[in-house]
Amino acid sequence: MAQRFKDVDWIGLFLWLFRAAIIVLVLWGTVAKIFFGAGNAYSASDWIDFFVSGLSQGSLYALIALGYTLVYGVLFMINFAHGEFFMSGTMTATVFIALPLSASGFLDRNPIIGMLIILVVAMSISVGVALLTERIAYRPLRRAPRLVPLITAIGASFFWQYFFRGLYGSSLIPFPELQALQGKFSFWGVDILKTRAVVIVSSVIMLIGLYFFVMRTKTGKAIRAVAEDKDVAALMGIDVDRTIAITFATGAAMAGAAGILYGLVFRQVHFFMGFVPGIKAFTAAVLGGIGSIPGAALGGLFLGVIEAVGPPLFLEGLGIPGGHQLKDVIAFTMLVLVLIFRPQGIIGERLAEKKA
Repeated sequence: MAQRFKDVDWIGLFLWLFRAAIIVLVLWGTVAKIFFGAGNAYSASDWIDFFVSGLSQGSLYALIALGYTLVYGVLFMINFAHGEFFMSGTMTATVFIALPLSASGFLDRNPIIGMLIILVVAMSISVGVALLTERIAYRPLRRAPRLVPLITAIGASFFWQYFFRGLYGSSLIPFPELQALQGKFSFWGVDILKTRAVVIVSSVIMLIGLYFFVMRTKTGKAIRAVAEDKDVAALMGIDVDRTIAITFATGAAMAGAAGILYGLVFRQVHFFMGFVPGIKAFTAAVLGGIGSIPGAALGGLFLGVIEAVGPPLFLEGLGIPGGHQLKDVIAFTMLVLVLIFRPQGIIGERLAEKKA
């Protein structure tokens, strides 16, 4: 009897009970809020609006998270400068393209062509900054211990923040508002802001396009081969340095596009705009399973919806004032809860110790 008592995995048992308690509390809290608390404070249309807003925000997180997950999948490093790739293209395109086109009236007369021009410039600048960072800061450290490129990425993040602050100033820069995207439209009886609809549709198209690029093209196969084993890929004739550069460029292009969509929604850009979305996108990548493209997309959408629906559902129902200001608490709490139950992320693969 004493031997059996000693053989019990007490840590595992405690974790199992802890997880079970969390599930019970979350389910009970959710049901109670909907039927007796916060659910009565909002109408069905309000909840639909929260959900659509969350999808819009989550789509931005998903696009940015792709850069994190692509780079990690190939190099097994966290590129904390990725938020600055997002910022650099948006600020440059806003100052040099969007504002002049808006002042001349071209953007309102030709909104599609104007937005395409802004989008191409933003993506090009983001790609250029990413390639420059990869070539100067990361490539020489390819064989270094993992902590070294991680610290370098943090340094690169600060460098680009203050470089663009010196270039464009520290004040907020207004992003032009398109007349064609003002107001709402009705979809199945639900009124949706046009800007949110554009963000969601554009993000879905880019996510699908990137997935097929990685899974179906020759370059995508090279990226997956380098991610599996760089040395073997080089022996098979794949240019490893070029493939890694393409990986950085692809992730940065998605971030540049996300930056323009961010400008459409929030109507202002600044040199520090990449920090919080970058951290949230990294959180989304971890939630979905870092290294997985579908995981990054799912994690971003999940995080955005939780941020939008969580405060009115969990906080305001408890009588906590200003619950919408605590959406970051909800987001990172969900990260902790997901990782407690599934450390590899929602759809991430469970890696062997040698590969991890």
